[in-house]
Amino acid sequence: MSDAIDPDRHVYGDPGAAITIVEYGDFECPYCGAAFPVLRKLIDGADGRVRLVYRHFPVFTKHPYALTAALAAEASGEHFWAMHDQLFKHQARLTDPDLVAYAAEAGVPDPESVIGDAAQASRPAVERDYTTGVSDGVRGTPTLFVDGRLYSGRVELGPLRSTLGLGR
Repeated sequence: MSDAIDPDRHVYGDPGAAITIVEYGDFECPYCGAAFPVLRKLIDGADGRVRLVYRHFPVFTKHPYALTAALAAEASGEHFWAMHDQLFKHQARLTDPDLVAYAAEAGVPDPESVIGDAAQASRPAVERDYTTGVSDGVRGTPTLFVDGRLYSGRVELGPLRSTLGLGR
């Protein structure tokens, strides 16, 4: 794997925000699917004080489409967040034809590039996220770190806002 892979390449929110939440997620995980709108609402309502960094942690032993979905999201390049949203909105349907359709909806210029051999170019980045997660003690998804510390509370807006000092 290349050391040139930026672990913070997928940032939602103000890149210069004072607070960073790192999420290790799996596009097929129902708990990640439930966390998705909560984290989006948290960042959108934080007035630039919080940013979210997404890292791939496909639990491929439980979720048969998790790895191909992670590769598809990574392969979508600058359309990552639009693809991220599509995958979470449709996590019950993550076959290759579905991934191509979601890529088209996300604005990926060549939707076929998110599957098969073309998507394999994204494997080092996904593997890098996964091995970093394992090193950081991630055992399941979603796993959140707030400014480098494991967050063990519920992934609900009130508890998260309180933990981050944003009020309820």
